[in-house]
Amino acid sequence: MCGVVGIVSKEEVAPSLYEALTVIQHRGQDAAGIATLENGRLHSRKQVGLVRDVFREQHIKELKGQIGIGHVRYPTAGGASREFSQPLYVNSPYGISISHNGNLVNASELKKELYQDNLRHLNTSSDSEVILNVFAHELQQASSYDPTPDQIFTAVEKTHLRLKGAYSVLLMISGVGLVAIRDPKGIRPLILGKKDNDLIGSEYMLASESPALNALEFDIVGDLKPGEAVFITLEGSMHRKVCHKSPSNNPCIFEYVYLARPDAVIDGISVMRSRLRMGQKLGKKILDTYPDHDIEAVIPIPESSTSSAIEVAKFLGVNYREGFVKNRYIGRTFIMPNQKLRKKSVRQKLNPIPFEFEGKNVLLVDDSIVRGTTSREIVEMARKAGANKVYFASAAPPVRYQNVYGIDMAATEELIAHQRSEEQIAGFIGADWLIYQNLSDLIDSAKEGNPDIDSFETSVFDGNYICGSVTKDYLTNLESDRKDTNKKFN
Repeated sequence: MCGVVGIVSKEEVAPSLYEALTVIQHRGQDAAGIATLENGRLHSRKQVGLVRDVFREQHIKELKGQIGIGHVRYPTAGGASREFSQPLYVNSPYGISISHNGNLVNASELKKELYQDNLRHLNTSSDSEVILNVFAHELQQASSYDPTPDQIFTAVEKTHLRLKGAYSVLLMISGVGLVAIRDPKGIRPLILGKKDNDLIGSEYMLASESPALNALEFDIVGDLKPGEAVFITLEGSMHRKVCHKSPSNNPCIFEYVYLARPDAVIDGISVMRSRLRMGQKLGKKILDTYPDHDIEAVIPIPESSTSSAIEVAKFLGVNYREGFVKNRYIGRTFIMPNQKLRKKSVRQKLNPIPFEFEGKNVLLVDDSIVRGTTSREIVEMARKAGANKVYFASAAPPVRYQNVYGIDMAATEELIAHQRSEEQIAGFIGADWLIYQNLSDLIDSAKEGNPDIDSFETSVFDGNYICGSVTKDYLTNLESDRKDTNKKFN
């Protein structure tokens, strides 16, 4: 999970890119970067850290240009370092920069092809650099000095044929324009916006989530279709084409569970409304399972579970209480790079309000349970605050499998639900009982917002990897890379 943003304007874009990146900071807190073009000259700034720490006023002034792309990153494998920060750049043809959200499952094979067949050298182990060089090679084969939209789209078609996995990509081509690409399965989100200005003409913006467009007062044009490419020239002319013969719409369902902001709309589905529906269905399951429950208060683990918890409380007919105070200056523990940091940050991030727990039977509601260690810390905090009984509910089903499409879901052996029953998990986290959302109910909660969606990418729950090429050897190697003990942090 990363965040990307790109703008084509008649005015300086760096200030707007900075603002947009702060809006999607939740998608990655490892590193941030911006690249802009000024009369064919590339300006770039990227570094490990939050957006507010990476960029100072002087940096924004130096990032001159009326076209640019930005990126916020969190590490799925390999750890955190400036080496993997984006945008990345290759000088041939034209000079191309990339911002990428997602993950390839055939990156190793493509690296060999690029070196042996395309004579291209890769400087990092990043799959984003693989995508950059594949597109650069195909564009070089398809185009001339001044590439046409048709030549751009031909390069995208050839790129789609070689890539397997999930990718929402922004490519800034020196002297040419901005290209946006969404993978043929539509797994990772990418949305297009437009702003008409009587003085300077049309401006275009692309981002991982709609709130970034809203913050900059761009009108929403719509999500890119699976397999679609958008090409915007430096002059502001836009061209669109679906560059794949058999696309299907399979957005990642975890975007609605946790990843996206609640005010985002992805593929026509309101994230907030989908989470409310998750709460309604979870409340029904709890009532069906424990009709004689003794729950006295429903307490969310802030913040992504708040909307679901409200609906659970309504359905159960008990009080909704905010029993934890969140320190908003601590980042999202899910995307922190190692377990030591995650555990420490839970205690720093959440503080219980004792009178909301003392002598009560409480139901804690979280959006999901991944490693289980965070949940265990929270249950312990509730008991120390005086809770009589602590029950736990997850708005998502058990996370039993690795995610291979751009979310760091930990190595399989680090997933608490892998090969464990609900009773065993409840014992591990210290809850009196534990209940999970049904996968069918989760899918219905999202699909109700847009019945036209073919299906959702749900591999973390059911192990169904829809892009192919996910072999046992691939999963074994990925698991090794994702173990906290094997990650490097600079």
